[in-house]
Amino acid sequence: MQPTQFMDAVQAVITRDARYDVGAYYFLKDALDFTVKRAMDESASGEHRHVSASELIHGFRDLAVQQFGPMASTMMSEWRIKTCSDIGVMVFQLIDEGAFGKQDSDTEEDFSNIFNLIETLDAPYLPRGQKSAHAE
Repeated sequence: MQPTQFMDAVQAVITRDARYDVGAYYFLKDALDFTVKRAMDESASGEHRHVSASELIHGFRDLAVQQFGPMASTMMSEWRIKTCSDIGVMVFQLIDEGAFGKQDSDTEEDFSNIFNLIETLDAPYLPRGQKSAHAE
């Protein structure tokens, strides 16, 4: 997808539903690219393949920790992303706009209860046994 097409898709989503910050959608696109590249690197054939909701959520988390470090959960808060389900909502908004693709078996519910997003973002930076102050 061309950058202007993605920008148009994000603008259409934001116009309909402004619950998440525009930056969150661009980060989600980066996380998808990151996850697809990782899947290709791990694949014997090195070809593009569909990534699951779980793979995308793990890639999203890993990229957030890589890019934002201990500020990752703060960034999610700024973007109004609290749970893995929020990421699923955003994915399906972009699918509805034609910016992302899906398989027939993919559902928004696939993103539910994978892990506590905020706790997982904070965990690498907390002393052992301490819970995130942001966790629900």
